[in-house]
Amino acid sequence: MRSIPAFVKNKYFITSSVFIIYFLFLDDLDIITIVNQKRKLNKLQGQRDLLAQNLKEVKFTLRKLNNLNYLESYARSQKFFKKDDEEIFVITFEEKKKK
Repeated sequence: MRSIPAFVKNKYFITSSVFIIYFLFLDDLDIITIVNQKRKLNKLQGQRDLLAQNLKEVKFTLRKLNNLNYLESYARSQKFFKKDDEEIFVITFEEKKKK
């Protein structure tokens, strides 16, 4: 039968092992929680960057809407506004799904 190594019987090794296991896995801020929070943070930062880009585009469009010619073309193309004597036909294409 094998004997237990001396360093495993050492009270400092046992105490350190319990301490490390507790703080890595059992504490409120364990390693799993920290990794999950890092993942969430990265996801939220990506969303923030996307929203900042969308905000820039909206501000640019808003500045351009001060011009009446652009305002009319924007209303016609994006919002499908029309004049009284016009008709608008919207043609959409459906993408074929690959199986």
